[in-house]
Amino acid sequence: MTYEFLLCERRDKVALLTLNRPDKRNALSIALRNEIDQCLAEIEEEDSISVVVITGAEPSFCAGFDRSEFFSQEPAHLRALLVSTDSFHLRLMNFPKPMVAAINGPAMGGGLDLAVLCDVRVASENAVFSHPEIKFGAPTLFGPLAEIIGGGLARDLCLSGRRIDAQEAHRIDLVSSVVPLDRLLDEAMAVANSIAEAPLVTLKRVKGMIIERYCWRYVSGEDIFAGLQPPGS
Repeated sequence: MTYEFLLCERRDKVALLTLNRPDKRNALSIALRNEIDQCLAEIEEEDSISVVVITGAEPSFCAGFDRSEFFSQEPAHLRALLVSTDSFHLRLMNFPKPMVAAINGPAMGGGLDLAVLCDVRVASENAVFSHPEIKFGAPTLFGPLAEIIGGGLARDLCLSGRRIDAQEAHRIDLVSSVVPLDRLLDEAMAVANSIAEAPLVTLKRVKGMIIERYCWRYVSGEDIFAGLQPPGS
């Protein structure tokens, strides 16, 4: 299927998904969240695909949720905002196949969440990470981050919103490796192909144990947007 804001390429046993809103730094609009949800739902049913790699059209991985959509009070828009938010997060949290994030630039807010909800993260040298949404009233996704880097560091990043570079992300085990940008996709695909050597049934069984072990509490879209402040407020 062809999408407006998402590229999906199948390479043997690996599906490569590229967020494709470069003019908006790949911000997660309602439409893009819905496309990611739909694409992953399709891939979930494809026995020929064992692993998913997610990256962004340069120069960013993902700037987070598209704030321009937050402040309309039109009922249909608000409903679409909440439904797409919940479907997007729950799809990622419960996706039964391994996912690898190829982080080719800034991963901010919901973009950091997207990377964290993948199973393995490979970063380019220019990648940066932050939860700036805490400053304008949106709660951060603490649980999955804490399982990766530990509760103390996760509290620091979630509560402060401070930015870290790729080297610090590697030092705290947020990412598995840091490589030059021109090698990033090759490295991420190599990781994915290595994972895909295992039988799909085994990968899904292990992924199921991961999901069961880390039953994170999800804060609903309604709660996420309740405290947001309009720009300039």
